[in-house]
Parts: sequence; C-alpha cells; structure tokens
Amino acid sequence: MPQPFEVNTMLADTYEPKRQNRFLFSFADQTLPAFTARTASRPTYTTTPIVIDYLNSKRYLAGKSEWGTIAMSLYDPIAPSSSQKVMEWVRLQHETISGRDGYAAFYKKDIELIALDPVGAEIEKWELRGCFCQEVSFGEYDMASGEAMMVNITVRPDDCILKF
Repeated sequence: MPQPFEVNTMLADTYEPKRQNRFLFSFADQTLPAFTARTASRPTYTTTPIVIDYLNSKRYLAGKSEWGTIAMSLYDPIAPSSSQKVMEWVRLQHETISGRDGYAAFYKKDIELIALDPVGAEIEKWELRGCFCQEVSFGEYDMASGEAMMVNITVRPDDCILKF
C-alpha cells in the first residue's frame, strides 16, 4: 500500500507546470504586436492595513487596495519599431514639445497577458484595464555588443482581472 506522502503519489503523471516562456500579450487596440514581447511580470496586489487601536492591543482591517505596476521588456525591431509605437503611446498622455497632456480616454489602454500550454491553447488570461506608461527606458547603444535592442516599459493598471 503506498504511503500518502510518497513522491509518486503527490505528483500525478499528468502534472504539467505553467512555463514562463509560454505567454503572449495583447493590446486591445494593437498598439504593440505580440511578437515584440520578451518579458512581462504578472500582476501584484497590495492591501494597506487599517490599524484599530483598542486599549493595549491592535486590530487590523483591510484598507485601500491597489494593483502594482507591470514591467514589460520588448524587442525593438526595425519595423514595426517598438520605440516608435511606445513613443506614440507616451505622446497621448504628454506631448513634450507643446507641454500638453492628453485625456485618459485616449492614453489608457487595456492589455491581456495570456499564458499558453505546450500546444498553444490559452490556460491563463489576465485582463489589465486602464493601463498607462508610468516609466519607459529605450535601452542603450553599445559598440561592443551584438544584442538586440530592447524597450522596457512599466505600465500602471487600474484593475487586473484573472479571467481563467
């Protein structure tokens, strides 16, 4: 009779972990093509506690909650240029030449992060709503390197919804 904590009983033969390299991102308005994705962080969630002092003890309640930023690293092909697409997105929220800011309805975008199984079926989908560029790094030039150019962006979502 097998013991309840033997490795062969804890890991079924059909066990297949989600893999970090099987994902896509999808912008609702096709701002950036999916093939430019190199890395993307999964959502993080934080709730600030509210402290209720009572006599010589403390009690805690859940306070305001927020979704953390999402870091994305993009390949920067010659065409379509990720640098150009990201800069067009940034200009929707702030135009540096004129100093004008844009309306949230124009610069906030919805993004989906989609995890795939070994045959390409969707197994996890995060819906990131109301995202805007909080930080952008267009990378660096280096005469000693032959690496691909990268664009790193940090987006700030309003909400993150795990669909499945």
